[in-house]
Amino acid sequence: MLRPMLALIAALLVLCVLAFASLMWITRVPPRIPETVTTDATLPRLHGDGVLLHGHIAGAAGAPLALVLHGGPGGDHRSLLALAGLGGTHRVLFYDQRGAGLSERVTEDRLGIAGHLHDLDALIAAHGGGPVVLIGHSWGAMLATAYLGHRPEAVSRAVLIEPGFLDAEGLAAFETRRAALSRSPRVVWAGLLAGFRARGVAGDEEAGRDSIVGTVVHAFANHPANPYHCPGQGYDAPAWRFGSRASDAFWSDPAASLGAIAPGLAFPRPVLILAGSCNDWTGAPIQARHASLFPEARMEVIESAGHDTVWDQPEATIAVIGSFLDTTPGSLNR
Repeated sequence: MLRPMLALIAALLVLCVLAFASLMWITRVPPRIPETVTTDATLPRLHGDGVLLHGHIAGAAGAPLALVLHGGPGGDHRSLLALAGLGGTHRVLFYDQRGAGLSERVTEDRLGIAGHLHDLDALIAAHGGGPVVLIGHSWGAMLATAYLGHRPEAVSRAVLIEPGFLDAEGLAAFETRRAALSRSPRVVWAGLLAGFRARGVAGDEEAGRDSIVGTVVHAFANHPANPYHCPGQGYDAPAWRFGSRASDAFWSDPAASLGAIAPGLAFPRPVLILAGSCNDWTGAPIQARHASLFPEARMEVIESAGHDTVWDQPEATIAVIGSFLDTTPGSLNR
């Protein structure tokens, strides 16, 4: 009886060793993680509130300023660069938020929503003073809403592309689905492989962690059950580098941001909310409800687009935003 038991244990040990060796082999080539503005002097940069931000401005000098706020938290503005197509009528300011993309990494205590709002204060003051247009995507649309309450006089109108949630009811619904997808075998496996690959990552002290979390986030977005992309397509919106600490700072207590977001729902000027037609999670149904939360807002659906409408359908998205920006204030149809 003892001999078969020992043989089984030995076989299991051999399988574990082989599995470990296989993982080490298939993850032997580490990913290359880009440097941030802190160490790469060739990157274009802007100045936030005591932090260096990777970013630039496109469009004619002297035109009204439009600031683009990317998703995440922890993402970057790479998939939103097509918004430079608004440069005929606006100066379009792109930047990676503090602790994210290729911007300077900061400690977690500097990654609260107040820090993001102060960066927007600094950017607006340095590049015209306002009133400005805010164009936010996903988390960036939530941050834009918070800024509408923080400095409503500094904003002429806002474009919110698929904000994930703007109130407690929306957070509860979002968290239920997010948690289920995050625990799926596909996402867990992606994280395991990323952890093995990260052992050889070169760069700053957060490069390895950024690589792991960025891989997991992409696996989450690309999950077949996640409608961030249209059926039959993969989620292919590009990014430079994920900011893991910026993401963790938010998701450790997402409800804490709702207090900053709530005052923005009273913003008295025009708001355009966009939804992707393929997305049945943060798409048209929830965005129609979000539109009803503002005094003067309307929703438009971008056909054949998922969560990243600017990447999926840039021409259609820019056409809708451009038309909205040309609309006389007060003429929006609710």
